[in-house]
Amino acid sequence: MDQLPVAPISSTYVNTIGAATGVHADFGSGLWDGGPIGIPFITVPGTQTKYPASFTYADESDPGPYAVPLTAPIEGGSASTGDRHAISIDTDNCILYELYAAYPQASSWQAGSGSIFNLVSNALRPSGWTSADAAGLPIFPGLVRFDEILSGEIRHALRFTVPQTQRAFVWPARHYASSLTGSQYPPMGVRFRLRANFDISGYSPTNQIILKALKKYGMMIADNGSAWFLSGAPDSRWDNSDLHNLGAVHGSDFEVVDVSGLMVDPNSGQALQSSAVSVTVSPATATVQVNQTQQFKATVNNSGSQTVTWSVSLSGGAITSGGLYTAPSSIPAGAVTVTATSSTIPPVSGTATVTVTNPPPPPPPVSVTISPTIATVRAGKTKAFTATVQNTSNTAVTWKVNGIIGGNASVGFISSLGTYKAPVTVPLQLVVTVSAVSVADPTKFANATVTVARR
Repeated sequence: MDQLPVAPISSTYVNTIGAATGVHADFGSGLWDGGPIGIPFITVPGTQTKYPASFTYADESDPGPYAVPLTAPIEGGSASTGDRHAISIDTDNCILYELYAAYPQASSWQAGSGSIFNLVSNALRPSGWTSADAAGLPIFPGLVRFDEILSGEIRHALRFTVPQTQRAFVWPARHYASSLTGSQYPPMGVRFRLRANFDISGYSPTNQIILKALKKYGMMIADNGSAWFLSGAPDSRWDNSDLHNLGAVHGSDFEVVDVSGLMVDPNSGQALQSSAVSVTVSPATATVQVNQTQQFKATVNNSGSQTVTWSVSLSGGAITSGGLYTAPSSIPAGAVTVTATSSTIPPVSGTATVTVTNPPPPPPPVSVTISPTIATVRAGKTKAFTATVQNTSNTAVTWKVNGIIGGNASVGFISSLGTYKAPVTVPLQLVVTVSAVSVADPTKFANATVTVARR
């Protein structure tokens, strides 16, 4: 998902859901309102007893029977009045059983709806069918599980909810649950991802794993509910206070991705694999002053076409079709992402990060001082002068007497080290000027007045 293009309607959906609203981990440890926090599941062997089930929405439910133990954990607890999901995975046969509004009976299940998924198949539910979830998708694959945190990586998209959805669904979703037809409302199944330039370095290792998954795999709208609520499985090992820190991630940090190019068949969850094609942008990082330019180059590997479309993140400046980037006139809020998107099907993107800076302040001017600034030297004698040059690494000076480099017999000589020797023969009094002139900037110099006296 981190390689797909941003959908044109992205900002509209983000604003509808809530750009300023923070992410909420709708899972954790302990109890809330008497029930576990999150959507629980249970694994069972192939020998698990299967129970019949009756459904409120029988015409869109798989008839069963269901290998869900009558003692299986219920979302929200046994007394819950909420969604009451019950989930069981037959690990021997790779079959997923999910129930919505599940109530165990003496030897059967009563539920609102139910679905059975063969986990080795790409087949989706019939178009228009619900599942145990509003979008007609399986719930379990979208849950954040603590065992994944222990493994160091979440390798799938996450499930999340939004307050209002459109009376529509997009692949791979199969069902809608709304009467709203306004185009500002996102359909079921729309996938969001965390922006690539969102800085996750300040978050805990646990939350960084979640945020990395949101960047790489994204999250799909699965049901109506609270804004930006991520689904996960309850576990005593979750740190609820730490999960609460995810609230610092806001809706504005997400963008909608266009997944239509991945669809192989509308009735299949199989996705086109684009791993063989990659886009590399060089340089990968650059620092550019405001209003200045930087040339970027894109290389499309393993593809016959090298054609790319260039784009930059919002308010990050402009870029030409040839990859010439121009920084904005003021420094943006964060780093700018330059993206090159291939013309392949599906499209693949590569990015570079640009830091926009103000021009450096002009360096202070070179200055020269001489010591001493006033001296009296007897005829034929010497006097040492020193020069100090500041604001340049080149501290060399040229010594002059009365404007003559090195001086002469009439005005006296001065060495390259600044030692002045007065002339032997002088009138009653001779006044000369000893100068130290900067080699780095000859317009900068310092003078000393020297009176040469007779013996």
